Amino acid sequence: MTTRIPRRTFLRGLGASVALPWLEGMTPPARAASGGVANTAPRRMAYVFIPNGANMSEWTPQAEGADFELPYILEPLEPVRKDLLVLSGLAHDKAKPNGDGAGDHARSCATFLTAAQARKTDGADIAVGVSVDQVAAQQVGNRTRFASLELGCDRSKLSGNCDSGYSCAYSFNISWKTPSMPMPPEVDPRLVFERLFSSGEAAADAETVARRRTQRRSILDFVMEDARQLQGRLGTTDRRKLEEYLTAVRELEQRVDRGMEFAGNLPDASKPTGIPDSYQEHIRLMFDLMALAFQTDTTRIGTFVLAHDGSNRPYPWLGVPEGHHDLSHHGGDAAKQEKIARINRFHLEQFAGFVSRLKGIKEGEGSLLDNCMIVYGGAISDGNRHNHNELPVLLAGGGRGTLQPGRHIRYPKDTPMANLFLSLLDPMGVRLDRFGDSTGRLPQLTT
Repeated sequence: MTTRIPRRTFLRGLGASVALPWLEGMTPPARAASGGVANTAPRRMAYVFIPNGANMSEWTPQAEGADFELPYILEPLEPVRKDLLVLSGLAHDKAKPNGDGAGDHARSCATFLTAAQARKTDGADIAVGVSVDQVAAQQVGNRTRFASLELGCDRSKLSGNCDSGYSCAYSFNISWKTPSMPMPPEVDPRLVFERLFSSGEAAADAETVARRRTQRRSILDFVMEDARQLQGRLGTTDRRKLEEYLTAVRELEQRVDRGMEFAGNLPDASKPTGIPDSYQEHIRLMFDLMALAFQTDTTRIGTFVLAHDGSNRPYPWLGVPEGHHDLSHHGGDAAKQEKIARINRFHLEQFAGFVSRLKGIKEGEGSLLDNCMIVYGGAISDGNRHNHNELPVLLAGGGRGTLQPGRHIRYPKDTPMANLFLSLLDPMGVRLDRFGDSTGRLPQLTT
Protein backbone atom coordinates (compact mmCIF):
# COMPACT_ATOMS: atom_id res chain seq x y z
CA MET A 1 0.00 0.00 0.00
CA THR A 2 1.32 3.45 -0.94
CA THR A 3 2.04 5.82 1.92
CA ARG A 4 0.51 9.26 1.47
CA ILE A 5 3.18 11.93 1.23
CA PRO A 6 2.92 15.73 1.08
CA ARG A 7 3.17 17.43 -2.33
CA ARG A 8 5.99 19.58 -0.94
CA THR A 9 8.32 16.66 -0.20
CA PHE A 10 12.04 17.21 -0.80
CA LEU A 11 15.06 14.95 -0.79
CA ARG A 12 17.60 16.75 1.36
CA GLY A 13 21.31 16.54 2.05
CA LEU A 14 24.21 18.84 2.79
CA GLY A 15 23.69 21.91 0.64
CA ALA A 16 21.19 20.12 -1.60
CA SER A 17 17.43 20.01 -1.91
CA VAL A 18 15.73 17.97 -4.65
CA ALA A 19 12.04 18.62 -5.16
CA LEU A 20 9.91 15.70 -6.31
CA PRO A 21 7.57 15.37 -9.28
CA TRP A 22 3.93 14.42 -8.86
CA LEU A 23 3.55 10.91 -7.44
CA GLU A 24 0.42 8.86 -6.86
CA GLY A 25 1.15 8.98 -3.15
CA MET A 26 0.55 12.73 -3.26
CA THR A 27 -3.14 12.29 -4.17
CA PRO A 28 -5.38 13.53 -1.35
CA PRO A 29 -6.58 10.52 0.69
CA ALA A 30 -10.30 11.14 0.21
CA ARG A 31 -9.97 11.42 -3.55
CA ALA A 32 -7.67 8.41 -3.75
CA ALA A 33 -10.08 6.28 -1.70
CA SER A 34 -13.00 7.16 -3.96
CA GLY A 35 -11.00 6.67 -7.12
CA GLY A 36 -11.50 10.34 -7.86
CA VAL A 37 -10.04 11.74 -11.05
CA ALA A 38 -10.33 15.48 -10.50
CA ASN A 39 -7.28 17.35 -11.70
CA THR A 40 -5.84 19.27 -8.76
CA ALA A 41 -2.46 20.01 -10.37
CA PRO A 42 -1.40 23.66 -10.51
CA ARG A 43 -1.44 25.64 -13.73
CA ARG A 44 1.82 26.93 -15.16
CA MET A 45 2.49 29.69 -17.66
CA ALA A 46 5.55 30.46 -19.76
CA TYR A 47 6.49 32.89 -22.51
CA VAL A 48 9.11 32.09 -25.16
CA PHE A 49 10.46 35.01 -27.22
CA ILE A 50 11.79 34.78 -30.78
CA PRO A 51 13.69 37.64 -32.52
CA ASN A 52 13.53 39.53 -35.81
CA GLY A 53 10.08 38.46 -36.95
CA ALA A 54 9.26 35.48 -39.17
CA ASN A 55 8.66 34.49 -42.76
CA MET A 56 4.90 34.71 -42.28
CA SER A 57 4.02 33.11 -45.63
CA GLU A 58 5.69 29.93 -44.35
CA TRP A 59 4.25 30.33 -40.86
CA THR A 60 0.52 31.02 -41.20
CA PRO A 61 -1.86 28.10 -41.92
CA GLN A 62 -4.31 28.69 -44.76
CA ALA A 63 -7.33 27.04 -43.14
CA GLU A 64 -8.91 28.01 -39.83
CA GLY A 65 -10.34 25.75 -37.15
CA ALA A 66 -9.16 22.21 -36.48
CA ASP A 67 -8.75 21.17 -40.11
CA PHE A 68 -5.55 23.01 -41.02
CA GLU A 69 -2.18 22.01 -42.38
CA LEU A 70 1.02 23.10 -40.72
CA PRO A 71 3.17 25.22 -43.06
CA TYR A 72 6.90 24.60 -43.50
CA ILE A 73 8.03 26.51 -40.40
CA LEU A 74 5.46 24.88 -38.12
CA GLU A 75 5.88 21.32 -39.46
CA PRO A 76 8.06 20.22 -36.49
CA LEU A 77 4.97 20.69 -34.29
CA GLU A 78 3.03 17.93 -36.06
CA PRO A 79 3.42 15.43 -33.15
CA VAL A 80 1.84 17.97 -30.77
CA ARG A 81 -0.52 19.83 -33.12
CA LYS A 82 -3.55 18.74 -31.06
CA ASP A 83 -1.97 20.46 -28.06
CA LEU A 84 -1.44 23.72 -29.89
CA LEU A 85 -3.32 26.89 -30.85
CA VAL A 86 -2.04 28.97 -33.76
CA LEU A 87 -3.24 32.55 -33.17
CA SER A 88 -3.30 34.95 -36.13
CA GLY A 89 -4.23 38.62 -36.25
CA LEU A 90 -2.70 39.73 -32.94
CA ALA A 91 -0.81 43.03 -32.73
CA HIS A 92 1.37 45.11 -30.39
CA ASP A 93 0.48 48.75 -30.98
CA LYS A 94 2.91 49.94 -28.28
CA ALA A 95 5.84 48.40 -30.17
CA LYS A 96 5.16 50.90 -32.98
CA PRO A 97 7.03 54.22 -32.97
CA ASN A 98 3.96 56.24 -32.01
CA GLY A 99 6.04 59.37 -32.53
CA ASP A 100 9.32 58.00 -31.15
CA GLY A 101 11.05 57.21 -34.44
CA ALA A 102 13.43 54.29 -34.99
CA GLY A 103 14.11 51.54 -32.46
CA ASP A 104 11.65 48.78 -33.35
CA HIS A 105 13.86 45.97 -32.09
CA ALA A 106 14.24 47.48 -28.63
CA ARG A 107 10.51 48.19 -28.48
CA SER A 108 9.77 44.63 -29.61
CA CYS A 109 11.49 43.13 -26.57
CA ALA A 110 10.27 45.79 -24.14
CA THR A 111 6.65 45.61 -25.29
CA PHE A 112 6.37 41.86 -25.81
CA LEU A 113 5.11 41.04 -22.29
CA THR A 114 4.28 44.54 -21.04
CA ALA A 115 2.03 45.78 -23.87
CA ALA A 116 3.32 49.23 -22.91
CA GLN A 117 5.24 51.98 -24.71
CA ALA A 118 8.87 52.16 -23.63
CA ARG A 119 10.21 55.61 -22.77
CA LYS A 120 12.83 56.42 -25.39
CA THR A 121 16.03 56.87 -23.44
CA ASP A 122 19.49 55.35 -23.22
CA GLY A 123 19.99 56.69 -19.70
CA ALA A 124 18.94 55.52 -16.28
CA ASP A 125 15.37 56.82 -16.59
CA ILE A 126 14.04 53.70 -18.31
CA ALA A 127 10.32 53.02 -17.99
CA VAL A 128 7.96 50.65 -19.76
CA GLY A 129 5.49 48.58 -17.70
CA VAL A 130 5.13 45.50 -15.51
CA SER A 131 5.20 42.36 -17.64
CA VAL A 132 2.40 39.81 -17.55
CA ASP A 133 4.63 37.11 -16.05
CA GLN A 134 5.57 39.38 -13.16
CA VAL A 135 1.95 40.42 -12.59
CA ALA A 136 1.23 36.73 -12.06
CA ALA A 137 4.39 36.19 -10.01
CA GLN A 138 3.53 39.02 -7.65
CA GLN A 139 0.14 37.48 -6.87
CA VAL A 140 0.72 33.71 -6.94
CA GLY A 141 4.51 33.35 -6.86
CA ASN A 142 4.51 32.87 -3.09
CA ARG A 143 3.04 29.41 -3.59
CA THR A 144 6.31 28.04 -4.97
CA ARG A 145 9.96 28.14 -4.04
CA PHE A 146 10.70 30.62 -6.82
CA ALA A 147 8.12 33.19 -7.85
CA SER A 148 9.34 33.03 -11.45
CA LEU A 149 12.19 31.78 -13.60
CA GLU A 150 13.83 33.94 -16.28
CA LEU A 151 16.01 32.16 -18.85
CA GLY A 152 17.82 33.22 -22.00
CA CYS A 153 20.60 32.44 -24.45
CA ASP A 154 21.96 35.99 -24.81
CA ARG A 155 23.70 37.63 -21.88
CA SER A 156 21.59 40.55 -20.69
CA LYS A 157 22.63 44.19 -20.79
CA LEU A 158 21.15 46.81 -18.51
CA SER A 159 22.72 50.04 -19.77
CA GLY A 160 24.10 51.70 -22.87
CA ASN A 161 22.55 52.58 -26.23
CA CYS A 162 21.62 49.43 -28.14
CA ASP A 163 19.02 50.59 -30.66
CA SER A 164 18.53 54.12 -32.00
CA GLY A 165 18.55 55.83 -28.62
CA TYR A 166 16.91 53.05 -26.63
CA SER A 167 18.66 51.60 -23.59
CA CYS A 168 20.10 48.11 -23.84
CA ALA A 169 17.82 47.26 -20.93
CA TYR A 170 14.93 47.30 -23.41
CA SER A 171 16.71 45.22 -26.05
CA PHE A 172 17.74 42.33 -23.81
CA ASN A 173 14.91 41.91 -21.31
CA ILE A 174 11.28 40.86 -21.69
CA SER A 175 10.42 40.39 -17.99
CA TRP A 176 9.85 43.56 -15.93
CA LYS A 177 9.13 43.48 -12.20
CA THR A 178 8.41 47.21 -12.16
CA PRO A 179 8.28 49.73 -15.02
CA SER A 180 11.96 50.51 -14.38
CA MET A 181 13.26 47.15 -13.10
CA PRO A 182 13.90 44.38 -15.64
CA MET A 183 14.39 40.78 -14.56
CA PRO A 184 17.56 39.78 -16.48
CA PRO A 185 17.45 36.23 -17.85
CA GLU A 186 19.99 33.72 -16.59
CA VAL A 187 21.96 32.27 -19.50
CA ASP A 188 24.23 29.80 -17.70
CA PRO A 189 22.63 26.33 -17.39
CA ARG A 190 25.03 25.45 -14.57
CA LEU A 191 23.84 28.37 -12.45
CA VAL A 192 20.19 27.53 -13.16
CA PHE A 193 20.75 23.89 -12.19
CA GLU A 194 22.49 24.85 -8.96
CA ARG A 195 19.75 27.32 -8.14
CA LEU A 196 17.04 24.69 -8.62
CA PHE A 197 18.80 22.19 -6.36
CA SER A 198 20.30 24.41 -3.69
CA SER A 199 19.25 24.09 -0.07
CA GLY A 200 18.83 27.83 0.34
CA GLU A 201 21.62 27.94 2.94
CA ALA A 202 24.47 29.93 1.41
CA ALA A 203 27.37 28.32 3.32
CA ALA A 204 26.18 24.75 2.78
CA ASP A 205 25.39 25.46 -0.87
CA ALA A 206 28.87 26.86 -1.51
CA GLU A 207 30.49 23.85 0.16
CA THR A 208 28.38 21.41 -1.83
CA VAL A 209 29.15 23.12 -5.14
CA ALA A 210 32.88 23.10 -4.36
CA ARG A 211 32.84 19.40 -3.39
CA ARG A 212 30.83 18.42 -6.44
CA ARG A 213 33.20 20.18 -8.78
CA THR A 214 36.46 19.00 -7.23
CA GLN A 215 35.27 15.42 -6.58
CA ARG A 216 33.08 15.23 -9.72
CA ARG A 217 30.11 14.13 -7.66
CA SER A 218 26.44 14.33 -8.58
CA ILE A 219 23.91 16.41 -6.69
CA LEU A 220 22.10 13.12 -6.12
CA ASP A 221 25.03 11.79 -4.09
CA PHE A 222 24.08 14.23 -1.35
CA VAL A 223 20.43 13.17 -1.13
CA MET A 224 20.55 9.40 -1.77
CA GLU A 225 20.04 8.45 1.86
CA ASP A 226 16.85 10.47 1.91
CA ALA A 227 15.85 8.93 -1.43
CA ARG A 228 16.34 5.37 -0.15
CA GLN A 229 14.21 6.07 2.91
CA LEU A 230 11.45 7.55 0.75
CA GLN A 231 11.49 4.62 -1.69
CA GLY A 232 10.70 2.28 1.18
CA ARG A 233 7.44 4.16 1.74
CA LEU A 234 6.30 4.21 -1.87
CA GLY A 235 4.23 1.81 -3.92
CA THR A 236 5.63 0.01 -6.95
CA THR A 237 4.48 2.61 -9.49
CA ASP A 238 5.82 5.53 -7.50
CA ARG A 239 9.16 3.81 -6.88
CA ARG A 240 9.55 3.37 -10.62
CA LYS A 241 8.57 7.00 -11.26
CA LEU A 242 11.04 8.21 -8.65
CA GLU A 243 13.83 6.14 -10.20
CA GLU A 244 13.00 7.48 -13.66
CA TYR A 245 12.94 11.04 -12.35
CA LEU A 246 16.29 10.75 -10.56
CA THR A 247 17.80 9.23 -13.69
CA ALA A 248 16.51 12.16 -15.74
CA VAL A 249 17.97 14.64 -13.24
CA ARG A 250 21.34 12.91 -13.39
CA GLU A 251 21.34 12.86 -17.20
CA LEU A 252 20.51 16.58 -17.29
CA GLU A 253 23.27 17.25 -14.77
CA GLN A 254 25.75 15.37 -16.96
CA ARG A 255 24.77 17.45 -19.98
CA VAL A 256 25.26 20.64 -17.96
CA ASP A 257 28.65 19.33 -16.80
CA ARG A 258 29.75 18.70 -20.37
CA GLY A 259 29.00 22.32 -21.21
CA MET A 260 30.99 23.46 -18.18
CA GLU A 261 34.00 21.30 -19.11
CA PHE A 262 34.06 22.68 -22.64
CA ALA A 263 33.71 26.30 -21.53
CA GLY A 264 36.49 25.80 -18.99
CA ASN A 265 38.93 25.24 -21.86
CA LEU A 266 38.01 28.42 -23.70
CA PRO A 267 40.48 31.30 -23.78
CA ASP A 268 37.62 33.74 -23.11
CA ALA A 269 37.44 33.51 -19.33
CA SER A 270 34.48 35.89 -19.25
CA LYS A 271 32.19 33.27 -20.77
CA PRO A 272 29.91 31.70 -18.12
CA THR A 273 31.21 28.28 -17.17
CA GLY A 274 28.13 26.26 -18.01
CA ILE A 275 27.29 27.47 -21.51
CA PRO A 276 27.83 24.78 -24.16
CA ASP A 277 29.45 25.57 -27.47
CA SER A 278 26.38 24.40 -29.38
CA TYR A 279 23.54 26.94 -29.53
CA GLN A 280 21.12 24.08 -30.10
CA GLU A 281 22.28 22.28 -26.96
CA HIS A 282 22.15 25.56 -25.04
CA ILE A 283 18.48 26.02 -26.01
CA ARG A 284 17.63 22.41 -25.17
CA LEU A 285 19.29 22.60 -21.77
CA MET A 286 17.36 25.73 -20.87
CA PHE A 287 14.08 24.23 -22.04
CA ASP A 288 14.80 21.06 -20.05
CA LEU A 289 15.57 23.10 -16.95
CA MET A 290 12.29 24.95 -17.30
CA ALA A 291 10.45 21.65 -17.73
CA LEU A 292 12.13 20.34 -14.58
CA ALA A 293 11.18 23.47 -12.64
CA PHE A 294 7.55 23.02 -13.72
CA GLN A 295 7.57 19.27 -13.08
CA THR A 296 8.72 19.74 -9.50
CA ASP A 297 6.47 22.77 -8.93
CA THR A 298 9.58 24.80 -8.08
CA THR A 299 7.96 27.63 -10.03
CA ARG A 300 4.80 28.04 -12.08
CA ILE A 301 5.89 31.03 -14.16
CA GLY A 302 8.75 31.23 -16.65
CA THR A 303 10.16 33.25 -19.53
CA PHE A 304 12.77 32.28 -22.10
CA VAL A 305 14.50 34.60 -24.59
CA LEU A 306 15.85 32.42 -27.42
CA ALA A 307 17.67 35.50 -28.72
CA HIS A 308 17.15 39.23 -28.26
CA ASP A 309 15.47 41.19 -31.01
CA GLY A 310 18.11 42.56 -33.33
CA SER A 311 20.30 39.50 -32.78
CA ASN A 312 22.68 38.98 -35.68
CA ARG A 313 23.62 35.41 -34.81
CA PRO A 314 24.60 33.32 -37.86
CA TYR A 315 23.33 29.75 -38.29
CA PRO A 316 26.06 28.05 -40.35
CA TRP A 317 24.89 24.53 -39.43
CA LEU A 318 21.65 25.38 -41.26
CA GLY A 319 23.52 26.65 -44.29
CA VAL A 320 22.93 30.23 -43.13
CA PRO A 321 26.30 31.96 -42.58
CA GLU A 322 24.71 35.43 -42.68
CA GLY A 323 23.59 37.21 -39.55
CA HIS A 324 19.91 36.79 -38.63
CA HIS A 325 19.20 40.52 -38.30
CA ASP A 326 20.92 41.30 -41.58
CA LEU A 327 18.82 38.65 -43.33
CA SER A 328 15.62 39.99 -41.80
CA HIS A 329 16.11 43.11 -43.93
CA HIS A 330 15.54 40.94 -46.97
CA GLY A 331 14.14 43.60 -49.30
CA GLY A 332 11.89 40.99 -50.88
CA ASP A 333 14.81 38.74 -51.84
CA ALA A 334 13.38 35.21 -52.04
CA ALA A 335 16.68 33.52 -51.15
CA LYS A 336 17.01 35.58 -47.97
CA GLN A 337 13.41 34.89 -47.02
CA GLU A 338 13.99 31.18 -47.46
CA LYS A 339 16.94 31.36 -45.07
CA ILE A 340 14.82 33.23 -42.54
CA ALA A 341 12.28 30.41 -42.76
CA ARG A 342 15.06 27.93 -42.00
CA ILE A 343 16.01 29.88 -38.87
CA ASN A 344 12.36 30.12 -37.83
CA ARG A 345 11.95 26.37 -38.30
CA PHE A 346 15.08 25.66 -36.28
CA HIS A 347 13.68 27.62 -33.34
CA LEU A 348 10.37 25.77 -33.71
CA GLU A 349 12.16 22.41 -33.66
CA GLN A 350 13.59 23.25 -30.26
CA PHE A 351 10.20 24.45 -29.00
CA ALA A 352 8.54 21.29 -30.33
CA GLY A 353 11.00 19.23 -28.29
CA PHE A 354 10.09 21.21 -25.16
CA VAL A 355 6.36 20.78 -25.72
CA SER A 356 6.83 17.06 -26.39
CA ARG A 357 8.80 16.70 -23.18
CA LEU A 358 6.02 18.36 -21.18
CA LYS A 359 3.52 16.07 -22.85
CA GLY A 360 5.58 13.03 -21.89
CA ILE A 361 5.63 13.86 -18.18
CA LYS A 362 2.69 12.28 -16.40
CA GLU A 363 0.89 14.48 -13.91
CA GLY A 364 -2.29 13.17 -12.29
CA GLU A 365 -4.38 11.48 -14.95
CA GLY A 366 -2.95 13.62 -17.73
CA SER A 367 0.35 15.23 -18.62
CA LEU A 368 2.28 18.23 -17.42
CA LEU A 369 1.49 19.91 -20.74
CA ASP A 370 -2.23 19.58 -20.00
CA ASN A 371 -1.69 21.94 -17.06
CA CYS A 372 0.49 24.48 -18.90
CA MET A 373 -0.10 27.59 -21.00
CA ILE A 374 3.00 28.27 -23.12
CA VAL A 375 3.06 31.33 -25.40
CA TYR A 376 5.65 31.33 -28.20
CA GLY A 377 6.25 34.32 -30.45
CA GLY A 378 7.55 37.84 -30.83
CA ALA A 379 6.48 41.44 -31.31
CA ILE A 380 7.69 41.86 -34.91
CA SER A 381 6.06 40.13 -37.86
CA ASP A 382 8.06 40.90 -41.01
CA GLY A 383 11.58 41.95 -40.04
CA ASN A 384 11.99 43.88 -43.27
CA ARG A 385 9.02 46.16 -42.57
CA HIS A 386 9.37 46.12 -38.77
CA ASN A 387 5.59 45.78 -38.55
CA HIS A 388 4.00 44.86 -35.25
CA ASN A 389 0.71 43.39 -36.46
CA GLU A 390 -0.15 39.91 -37.76
CA LEU A 391 2.35 38.62 -35.22
CA PRO A 392 3.70 35.05 -35.11
CA VAL A 393 2.02 33.60 -31.99
CA LEU A 394 1.47 30.06 -30.72
CA LEU A 395 -0.17 28.85 -27.52
CA ALA A 396 0.61 25.33 -26.32
CA GLY A 397 -1.01 23.34 -23.53
CA GLY A 398 -4.44 22.87 -22.06
CA GLY A 399 -4.36 25.24 -19.10
CA ARG A 400 -5.89 22.49 -16.95
CA GLY A 401 -9.07 22.46 -18.98
CA THR A 402 -9.30 26.19 -19.70
CA LEU A 403 -8.00 25.98 -23.29
CA GLN A 404 -9.15 23.96 -26.27
CA PRO A 405 -6.06 23.44 -28.40
CA GLY A 406 -5.71 21.83 -31.81
CA ARG A 407 -6.95 24.82 -33.84
CA HIS A 408 -5.90 27.81 -35.92
CA ILE A 409 -7.81 30.92 -34.84
CA ARG A 410 -7.79 34.11 -36.87
CA TYR A 411 -8.72 37.24 -34.96
CA PRO A 412 -9.79 40.60 -36.42
CA LYS A 413 -6.96 42.81 -37.65
CA ASP A 414 -4.98 44.56 -34.90
CA THR A 415 -6.48 42.62 -32.00
CA PRO A 416 -4.27 43.55 -29.04
CA MET A 417 -1.84 40.86 -27.90
CA ALA A 418 -2.62 42.17 -24.42
CA ASN A 419 -6.07 40.59 -24.73
CA LEU A 420 -4.35 37.19 -24.81
CA PHE A 421 -2.31 38.05 -21.71
CA LEU A 422 -5.41 39.21 -19.85
CA SER A 423 -7.14 35.95 -20.73
CA LEU A 424 -4.25 33.81 -19.49
CA LEU A 425 -4.07 35.59 -16.15
CA ASP A 426 -7.58 34.41 -15.29
CA PRO A 427 -6.70 30.67 -15.06
CA MET A 428 -3.71 31.60 -12.88
CA GLY A 429 -6.11 33.13 -10.37
CA VAL A 430 -5.14 36.71 -11.24
CA ARG A 431 -8.16 38.80 -12.13
CA LEU A 432 -7.61 42.20 -13.76
CA ASP A 433 -9.95 44.51 -15.61
CA ARG A 434 -7.19 45.62 -17.99
CA PHE A 435 -3.60 44.84 -18.83
CA GLY A 436 -1.42 47.10 -20.96
CA ASP A 437 -3.41 48.27 -23.97
CA SER A 438 -5.98 45.46 -23.75
CA THR A 439 -9.53 46.04 -24.92
CA GLY A 440 -11.03 42.88 -23.44
CA ARG A 441 -10.44 39.17 -23.14
CA LEU A 442 -9.56 37.05 -26.14
CA PRO A 443 -12.52 34.93 -27.31
CA GLN A 444 -12.47 31.42 -28.76
CA LEU A 445 -9.62 30.05 -26.65
CA THR A 446 -12.25 27.68 -25.31
CA THR A 447 -15.52 26.65 -26.91
